[in-house]
Amino acid sequence: MTTDTFLADCRARLAFDLLSNTWNAVVLWALSDGPRRPVELRRQIGGISSKVLTQTLRRLQSNGLVDRQEHPGAPPRVEYRLTALGRTLLAPINAVGAWAFEHGDELMAAQEGECTATIQPSSE
Repeated sequence: MTTDTFLADCRARLAFDLLSNTWNAVVLWALSDGPRRPVELRRQIGGISSKVLTQTLRRLQSNGLVDRQEHPGAPPRVEYRLTALGRTLLAPINAVGAWAFEHGDELMAAQEGECTATIQPSSE
């Protein structure tokens, strides 16, 4: 008997697909303290281009995780905030972050070992 846990239409797979994009989790976490304007998000996150941030915010909005709010005025401004659904992802993101903090050195050592293993000439 097999389970269909990770098939294409499975809910768990949808969640893994969502979190597999690095910027999704980073942007969600950056919004955890409240609404932010795109320029504030870029400053807070660092290393993300305007284009990638815009794509990420749109993707998160289309998944119901982020809300876009326009404020009238001159110039008009836009803020993004987590939805109630988006807030439900903070605990899993925090858990993954805690795991990475605890095991990050082991991961990096394994990656370095793999890199040196592929660089070293074989002893034939």
